[in-house]
Amino acid sequence: MVSRRATTMRDVAIRAGVSTATVSNVLGNRKAVDPELARRVRQVAAELDYQIDRAASQLRTGRAAVVAIVVPSLDNPFFTGFIAAVERAVQGEGYDIIVSSSNGDEAQERARIAAMLSWRPSGLIVVPCTDAFPARDLTDFSGAPVVAVDRIAGADAISHVSVNNRAAARMAADHLIGFGHRHLLVCASSLQLANIRERCEGVQQALAEAGLPAPSIVEVGQTLEVVPTILAPHLSSAEDRATGIIALTSTATLGVLSAARDLGLAVPDDVSLVGFDDYAWMTASTPPITAVRQPLDMLGRAAWDLLKRRMASPGGAAERLVFSCRLEVRRSTRSIGPPLVKCIIG
Repeated sequence: MVSRRATTMRDVAIRAGVSTATVSNVLGNRKAVDPELARRVRQVAAELDYQIDRAASQLRTGRAAVVAIVVPSLDNPFFTGFIAAVERAVQGEGYDIIVSSSNGDEAQERARIAAMLSWRPSGLIVVPCTDAFPARDLTDFSGAPVVAVDRIAGADAISHVSVNNRAAARMAADHLIGFGHRHLLVCASSLQLANIRERCEGVQQALAEAGLPAPSIVEVGQTLEVVPTILAPHLSSAEDRATGIIALTSTATLGVLSAARDLGLAVPDDVSLVGFDDYAWMTASTPPITAVRQPLDMLGRAAWDLLKRRMASPGGAAERLVFSCRLEVRRSTRSIGPPLVKCIIG
């Protein structure tokens, strides 16, 4: 029996009518190639079932054609949605993706990043589990290009992608204020995270500028099971209960719904709710949930674009990209009185 000869780069070059150097540049993502030419090379490579020799490529460049992604949790749909967005952005670029989770623990984050870096990836995208990102010394030492996403302190020294958290939360607060709500409760995961603190500040600013009392802020952690218990004392009394709640994460949003159910409260009849991170279940719930939508596809694309620039120019200045969110208004919020009118005298 005669075995079939493995397809070579030369085979792809002959079929596509280009040089082997062009095939190498396209599939190895080493140099810019005319888009139509690159499309033809990739199409021929797919037809011939040709795969570039990653090991040989790594020997030549010192790095694998791999992008590593580390996130705090694979249970949180925001992080898995972000990974999917990066995968869509990277598709067809000649890189593979490996993913790991820190489980929200700094020690595990350090171990996961060390393991990822041992493979000498072309670059690393990380959503740190804390603002401090203590494992950053590992990336600095390795020289691997890195982009941080969503949460980090000192973002001026590292390329960073995030959303305007203050403006996003303020948008939610303004929506409830416009519906006549004067007493708001903010359901936060952890004030140890900069993005959560910024969201709280956005709500506080909106209420202060409207001349309304500061919101009640409750930390509920990042585990769904404990949220109803923590919220119960704040929702039990009809006299003291806030009329509007802003939940700053998807877990907090689910926790508010669970607490309301346990206490026999109806949304929005007894309390209006604005959630954060807009997912399919929010439109399928009863009632559908008004929510702040983060632009996941844009975040994934931007993280990849920044990383590509870092890989092409490792010594370049750090960049920061900040995106806007939008509010999806549904039926979990309702008007309870006349909207606040700001009077300007003079």
